[in-house]
Amino acid sequence: MLLLNPGPVTLSERVRKSLLQTDLCHREGEFFDLQDEARARLLGVYALDPAQWSAVLMTGSGTAAVESMIASLVPEQGKLLIVQNGVYGERIAQIATQYRIAHTLVTHDWKSAPDLSRVAAALDADPAITHVTVIHHETTTGRLNDLAAIDALCQARKVRLLVDAVSSFGAEAIDFSGSIDAVAATANKCLHGVPGAAFVVTRRAALANAAQRAYYLDLGRMARLQDQRNTPFTPSVHAFYALVEALREFEDEGGWRARHQRYAALAEQVRVGLADLGIAPLWAPEQSSVVLRAYRLPAGVTYEQLHDGLKTRGFVIYAGQGGLSSELFRISTMGALTAEDMDRLLQGFRELVSQ
Repeated sequence: MLLLNPGPVTLSERVRKSLLQTDLCHREGEFFDLQDEARARLLGVYALDPAQWSAVLMTGSGTAAVESMIASLVPEQGKLLIVQNGVYGERIAQIATQYRIAHTLVTHDWKSAPDLSRVAAALDADPAITHVTVIHHETTTGRLNDLAAIDALCQARKVRLLVDAVSSFGAEAIDFSGSIDAVAATANKCLHGVPGAAFVVTRRAALANAAQRAYYLDLGRMARLQDQRNTPFTPSVHAFYALVEALREFEDEGGWRARHQRYAALAEQVRVGLADLGIAPLWAPEQSSVVLRAYRLPAGVTYEQLHDGLKTRGFVIYAGQGGLSSELFRISTMGALTAEDMDRLLQGFRELVSQ
């Protein structure tokens, strides 16, 4: 079965076999060697200086990393502006509310790009705002939000930027030279690891001012102990094995630029093939990520019919979220997928749509 959902992904045999390595105690030097390699390789994805940046590992999903980033890196007297145009922006608002973090929202329809003029106006109207957060790739619709433009707004106003890069880290461009203080991400999306390992890549300067709102997800404590070749709790050791092997494979294949090109080729192959069947994408390619794209359901065909018919042919696609479930379906090209796989997928669509 090939997974075309936005994580977990179809694994390469190389990564799958890494799960068969020896059982390992998380208090032994061999584990800390593994942890050190994972942290160094995560910084290497975007060539970040380890003197300035820290990759902080944790056991959990991408949401755990996002929650840790928000709970820890907005200081006690800080205020967060949340740019929201999908499910995951709404999730950050729920996290901020639950931790009682002062925040304000710039909300958009799920099908809209962030309105930069509204974001700028919200920043200018409230000098108490210290941090902005945005979803880089909002997988609700497959839109790639304009991270560079939002970063520029932050730089001009000297506020810091926290990025949910859960579905973009390792496949889309991220410029760390501006206002970004941290990005949160996970092993089981563009890096092609397994669920259970997540991380925050953060400036060490931001860690110096970290709040201590969380317990298990206290980013400052995790960073401090990992720098000391330690860990506060029992991590998912085999997920770390898989992450390290996935990062080695990622480097062997050419890094994030090569992965971007690979995803883009597969995504375009699918887009063109579906267009021939009259199935339209929600966004033009330049508005979409290369990781996942949303498509309008063809007339007379339900999502359930598409999903179930494709599943019998060896593919798992993904529904639209919330109110979009009756309108859209989504296809991700992450994971160990090939052009031949996409040919077979498109043949399945032809058979189903022509029935």
